[in-house]
Amino acid sequence: MTSFALFAHRRFLPLFLTQFLGALNGNLFKNASIVLILYRLGNGQMAGGKVLATIAIGLFVLPFFLFSATAGNLADRFDKAVVIRASKCFEIAAAMLAAYALATDIAWMLLTALFLLGTQAALFGPLKYGILPDLLAPEELLAANGLIEAGTFLAILAGTLIGSLTVLTTDGILIVQTMVVATAVLGWITSLAIPPTRARAPQLAIGWNMATETSLLLRDVAASPSLLASILGVSWFWLAGATYLTQFPAFAKDALNAGPDVVSLFLVMFSIGISIGSMLCQRLLRGKASLRFGSAGALGMALFGLDFVFSATPLGNTNGELATAATFLAHPSSWRLLADLMGTAISAGVYVVPLYTVMQQLAPPSHRARVIAANNVINALFMTVAAGIAAASLAAGLGIKDILAAMAAANIAVAILTHRQNRRLACAPTDGAGS
Repeated sequence: MTSFALFAHRRFLPLFLTQFLGALNGNLFKNASIVLILYRLGNGQMAGGKVLATIAIGLFVLPFFLFSATAGNLADRFDKAVVIRASKCFEIAAAMLAAYALATDIAWMLLTALFLLGTQAALFGPLKYGILPDLLAPEELLAANGLIEAGTFLAILAGTLIGSLTVLTTDGILIVQTMVVATAVLGWITSLAIPPTRARAPQLAIGWNMATETSLLLRDVAASPSLLASILGVSWFWLAGATYLTQFPAFAKDALNAGPDVVSLFLVMFSIGISIGSMLCQRLLRGKASLRFGSAGALGMALFGLDFVFSATPLGNTNGELATAATFLAHPSSWRLLADLMGTAISAGVYVVPLYTVMQQLAPPSHRARVIAANNVINALFMTVAAGIAAASLAAGLGIKDILAAMAAANIAVAILTHRQNRRLACAPTDGAGS
C-alpha cells in the first residue's frame, strides 16, 4: 500500500486534517504576531520590538515544558478522540482571543493568545502520535508517520509565509483574523470524524503538579534505554531543524548578501525536502519500522550540510543592496546551494520518521501518550538549549557559517549512534509491550 492510500480511510484522514490545520493556525498567528510586534507595536524602537518578539517565541514554546506531562496523562486516561475534540474547542477560544488582540494592537493580549495557542499545541502533541497505533495496523504506522511529518512541515511553511507576508498588507489584519478563527473551527469539525478509541489507562490518576509530573515522566522514560535513545534521536532532528529555520535570515544576509525573499526560498526548499524525505521512508523500508536507513539519513545531513556551508559565497553586489531571489537564482553556484539544502532536508526526513515509529512501537500502549509527551519535553529542551548556544556563540564572535558547520559535522556522530541503536534493536527484545 502506498502512503497516500491512507487518505482514503477515516482511520487517518480526519486526524491528518486536524493536525495540519492546527499546525497551520499556530504558525500563522505566531508569525503574524512577530511581524506585527516588530514593525508596529515596538513603538518605533527596533530593540524593544526584538525583545517582545523574543518573548513571543518563548511563550509559544513554554507550554511544552509546563503542560506536556498533563497532556500525556489525559491522553492515556481517556479516549484520545474525545480529548482531541476538547483541545480543538480550546483552540477556538484561543483563536477568538487572538482575533480580538489583532484588532486592538494590545501587545500583552497578543502574547497571551500566543501562549494559549502554544498550550493547545502542547496538549495535542501526545494525542496525534499516540492515537496512530490505536487507529492503524502496525504495517501502516511508518507511512502514517511520514505523512504526519510531511504535513506538519508543509503547514509550518504555509503558516509562516501567510502570516508574515499578509499581516501588514491592506486588510491584512482582517485576513489573518478570519483565517485564525476559521482554521480553528475547521479543525474542530474535522476532529469530529476521528474514530473513537478506548482509554489505555482508565485508572490513571491525573496529577496536577506540573514539576512533579514532568520529573516522573522523564524518569520513566529514562528507565528504558531503547526508548530514551529514540527520543534523543528525534530531539536531535528538532534541534537541527530549529537551528536551520532560525539561522536562515542571518545566513542569507551575512554569508550570501541576500535579502528576505531568499530566506523564504530557503524555507520552501527545506520544508519540501523534509516532506519528501518523510514520505520516502515508506518506499525505502517497505512499511517495516527500523533504523536501517537512519544512519544514512544522519550522514546525509552531515555531508549535504557541510557542503551547504562551504559552498556559500557572497553574491558580490557592488551597489550595497541585498540580492533578491531572482539575482540569487541567476548565479550557477546558488543551485548547488539549493541542492545541498534539499539534500539535507530529505536526509533529515529519512532519519526522523522511523525514529517516531520505533518509539510508538516500543512504548507500552498504556503509557504511549506519556512517552510522546516526554519526547515533546525533551524536544523543547533541545531546541531551547540550541538557541542559547547559538546566541552565545554569535556573541563570542563565531560566524553563522561556523555554527551551521559545527552542527552539520555533529551529524557524523549521530549517524554512528543511530547505527548502534539499530543493531541493539535488531538483536534485543523491545523494552515495553508493543502495540
